[in-house]
Amino acid sequence: MEAAPTPSRESLRGLDWFIFFLADVQTGFGPFVAVYLTTQKWTQVEIGFVLSIGGLVALIGQMPGGAIVDAARSERLVAGLAIATIGVSALGYAAWPIFPVVVAAATLHAAASCVLGPAIAAISLGLVGPLAIGERFGRNARFASLGNGVAAAVMGTCGYLLSSRSVFLVTFILAIPTLLSLARIREREIDAARAHGALLRAAPDAESTSVLGLMRQRTLLIFAGSILLLQLANGAMLPLMAGVVTTRSSQWAPVLIAACIIVPQAIVALTSPSVGRKAQRWGRRPLLLMGFAALAIRGVLFATVRDPYLLVAVQVFDGITAAVFSVMIPLIVADVAFGSGHFNLAQGIVGTATGIGASLSTVLAGYVSDRFGSSIAFSGLAVVATAGLAVIWFAMPETRRSARP
Repeated sequence: MEAAPTPSRESLRGLDWFIFFLADVQTGFGPFVAVYLTTQKWTQVEIGFVLSIGGLVALIGQMPGGAIVDAARSERLVAGLAIATIGVSALGYAAWPIFPVVVAAATLHAAASCVLGPAIAAISLGLVGPLAIGERFGRNARFASLGNGVAAAVMGTCGYLLSSRSVFLVTFILAIPTLLSLARIREREIDAARAHGALLRAAPDAESTSVLGLMRQRTLLIFAGSILLLQLANGAMLPLMAGVVTTRSSQWAPVLIAACIIVPQAIVALTSPSVGRKAQRWGRRPLLLMGFAALAIRGVLFATVRDPYLLVAVQVFDGITAAVFSVMIPLIVADVAFGSGHFNLAQGIVGTATGIGASLSTVLAGYVSDRFGSSIAFSGLAVVATAGLAVIWFAMPETRRSARP
């Protein structure tokens, strides 16, 4: 039996803080982009065009991004270059908010983000190995959630007290501690083969390491399909609910919507590491079923609850779903792809399914809501979540790895 990896405390803490500050950096490119460009007298058509370009690049770049990380000799270098690119993009937004510069910045940011997710997962797997990766992914989710919450508060305050431009200057400055934290992760402790999901073999095995073989793997395709259904059900729920809350309680809408974002983030931060531990004890399927069930219940409650204040309580179910899938998605991809040498490409396949589901969700749910009302739209999203639960129940095999003597 291969000895378990023993990464240093410095490397593990460096990874914690890298993820925390990276979440801070990425938060600056959320809804703040639309707010900032509006203050710069951009039309909604121009803003929508820029956001669409970023979304399209992010979708197309998922599999190439994973393949780049698999081919890289240093995941740290790839992550560092991506962070530097995002920092330059933020500076471009702040310094020259003209159309060509903003389009270039949005494109560079989206392209860099396509390699960051796989790079973090690869560094994590390279440090701790496949048997300890569940708890590590849980810890990653905790620090990402904390970073998102802190960044939203800091950037919102800066935008209010200073200007919306300051959000992007803060984002650029935060790239510095992000790079410093990355530098604390010791390169020699990241096993390159393990980071790519490869196994040392006495002789080459073309069948096990084939890209086509990976892309035809039944378990991976079933899981990618279930994640597409997850995002199809989940992507539109919060935006749709925000519209409902604004209609029913316009005065308190901003506070209620903020609370609806904070509640699930807090649950993710509190519970993600235990989700990783339980995934190793119970297996993956029970937690996947729990995550889809919570999403379906949330859709039903959004369709039936009328009190806007109770809708905040319903967001507890969003926290459960987010805590489960923030850990389960990279964990199950690691289970399925380990040994192929293409772990990060497999992440790109699931990432593409994520992007397709999220993109279709807002369009379809918005159409149904406009034609038939928000209650029917939420009920439809609950039905999609139930379909995802059925896929896991009837088709998805257990993927948990166990130590071999």
